[in-house]
Amino acid sequence: MGFDLDSLSEATSGAIGALVSTTVLYPLDTCKTKYQAEVRAHNQQKYRNISDVFWEAISNHQVLSLYQGLGTKNLQSFINQFIYFYGYSFFKKLYLKKSGSKSIDTKANLILAAAAGAFTVVVTQPLDTASSRMQTSEFGKSKGLWKSLSEGTWSDAFSALDISLLLTANPSIQYTVFDQLKQRLLKGPRSKKNDTEPSSEALSAFSAFLLGAVSKCVATCLTYPAIRCKVMIQAAESDEDGTKKAQPKSRKSISDAILMIWETEGPLGFFKGLPSQILKTVLSSALLLMVKEKITKTTWVLMLTLQRFLLIARPRLKSA
Repeated sequence: MGFDLDSLSEATSGAIGALVSTTVLYPLDTCKTKYQAEVRAHNQQKYRNISDVFWEAISNHQVLSLYQGLGTKNLQSFINQFIYFYGYSFFKKLYLKKSGSKSIDTKANLILAAAAGAFTVVVTQPLDTASSRMQTSEFGKSKGLWKSLSEGTWSDAFSALDISLLLTANPSIQYTVFDQLKQRLLKGPRSKKNDTEPSSEALSAFSAFLLGAVSKCVATCLTYPAIRCKVMIQAAESDEDGTKKAQPKSRKSISDAILMIWETEGPLGFFKGLPSQILKTVLSSALLLMVKEKITKTTWVLMLTLQRFLLIARPRLKSA
C-alpha cells in the first residue's frame, strides 16, 4: 500500500482524541482566551479573573455562547493533530530505520516533533486565527468562519504565524517528555513483546492521563509569555463591544505586544491567566493522549482490516 499503516492509525487516533478534548473543555478555553486577550491597567480591567468571563455569559443568558467557534476549533484540532501525529510518527519510523537504532534520543525527538509542528502550523493558522476572533468577540455576536477570515486581508489570516512557529516548541517538549516517559514505563513489557507490533502497546488510562498532564505542564510554563502575545495579536481585530474599531498598531507584532503588556500590566502581565492556561492545556492534552492511547489498538485493527479488504477487492475490480 502507498501509506504507512502505523503512522495512519497514530494520526487518526490522535485526531479523534483532539476532537474529544476540544469539545469537552471548550467553555473553559473560551473563558481563558477572552481573559488573556484583555490588556488594561489593573484598575480598569473588565475581568478580574477567568470566572468573571463565565459569570458574564450566565448573567447575559448567553451560556451557549461559550461554545462560539467550536466548529472551527474542532476542524482546526482534527486537521492539526492528524497532520502532526502522522508526520511525527512517519518521520520517527524513518529515522529509526535509517539510523538502525531501536530508540530515538531526546535531541532527535525534539527536531522531528518541531518539524512536524511547523508544517502543521502553516496549514492550520487561518483556522486558528478565526477561532480566536470568534472566542474573543462579544457573547452572542460571534461571526462565522468565512466572515471572520474575510474581514481583513489574506495576510491577516496568518497573523501571529511567527509566534505560532515559535510555539512549536510547546508540543515538541510535551510529546518528547511524554514519549520518553512512556518508553521507560513500557520498557519491561516491551522487551517481552515482538518488535513488529508496536501499535499493540498501550498505557493504562490513568498512566496516559498522568504522563500527559506532567508533559504539558512543563511545556506550558516555558512558553506561556509567547502564548499570551499570540492571543493578543489574533484578537486585535475584535473589540469587547462587538464592533470593529481601529486598534493600536502596537498589537500587530511580537515586539509591540511585549511592549504593550510591559507598559500596561508590568512584568507579571506576561503570566496573566497562566493558572487557567495550565488547567485547560494540561486537562486537554492529558485527555487527548488518554483517548489516543485507548483507541490506538482499535484504530490499528480497523486500518489493517481496511488494508486487507482493499488488497482483496482490487484484483476483483480489475477482473470485472
